[in-house]
Amino acid sequence: MKLIRFLLFPIAVLFDLITSIRNLFFDWEFFKQHRFKLPVIVVGNLNVGGTGKSPQVEYLIRLLKDEYKIAILSRGYKRKTKDFQIIDINHSSEDVGDEPLQFYKKFEEVDVAVDFNRVNGINQLIKKVKPQLILLDDAFQHRKVKGSLYILLTKYNDLYSDDFVLPTGNLRESKRGAKRADIIIITKCPQNMTKEKRSSIVNRLKLLDKQQIYFSSIKYDKFIYSNNNKLCLSNLKNTEIIVVTGIANPLPLLDYLSQNNIKYNHIKFPDHHNFSEQDFNKIKKMQSSLNTETKIVLTTEKDFVRFGASLNNLFYLPIQTVFLEKEKQFNDSIINHIKNKIN
Repeated sequence: MKLIRFLLFPIAVLFDLITSIRNLFFDWEFFKQHRFKLPVIVVGNLNVGGTGKSPQVEYLIRLLKDEYKIAILSRGYKRKTKDFQIIDINHSSEDVGDEPLQFYKKFEEVDVAVDFNRVNGINQLIKKVKPQLILLDDAFQHRKVKGSLYILLTKYNDLYSDDFVLPTGNLRESKRGAKRADIIIITKCPQNMTKEKRSSIVNRLKLLDKQQIYFSSIKYDKFIYSNNNKLCLSNLKNTEIIVVTGIANPLPLLDYLSQNNIKYNHIKFPDHHNFSEQDFNKIKKMQSSLNTETKIVLTTEKDFVRFGASLNNLFYLPIQTVFLEKEKQFNDSIINHIKNKIN
């Protein structure tokens, strides 16, 4: 695989050239950017997949939902529809995508919509639900919208500064694109991260004076949840379960289960996988072979919304973003930005 990526280096150089020219045309205003009066906070990344966008969006929702009327706009990755839709109880993940549906099910006080055309999506939300602010999910490369604040995520063990553009690397655009960010968050950091390691990362990223940097980690819930039940994770110690994942990197989840002495058989699918009847039959067959009464199938919260009622004893394990330090500073910077933009 590494050899193939190396051989594709000329294509990566061409891709870098095309995306760089595109960005320059937006920077020089040859291409139009649409600005909006209300705050539009963009959350995204340079790397392909797995940086923790959904937990970060949920963090912002929890921070702001009691004070502001929030709308979330996403493209709805891998959905079968393409037009603008405000998510309601009748939608499935196939209609709107798994992550937007997860936001909708989790936060009833927030309006969630999908649209491939983000400019149209924002205009429709302003017209139909009149939000005070909009969170743009996974839209760092969507230059037709001029966000009021840009939050860029990059993984602790996969920094954009160490990567190259597709297909040789995993960047959607050159690392120079990071200059558009107002806030950079290093995600999925170890809880015991040293100050020396933080300083090393700051030096490697070569931040601009305007940019703030924060370090965050993933916190797993102590309970697992189904549609009508919850179980304490500690009750599953030395119990064999099935783990099904359709995410970019399931290793942190598997490590967490191992640390809690939970035995598992892992069935891995690609990120944003659309589960078929054949997939469900495979899972059920392995589930029936478990030598336990409960025969639990555990998945991620994002995957859970794609299963529907296809499996019995299906549970998910929620995660949250937690900051290793300067949480109040981050919160204040977001709130102050919104107040200044609204006023």
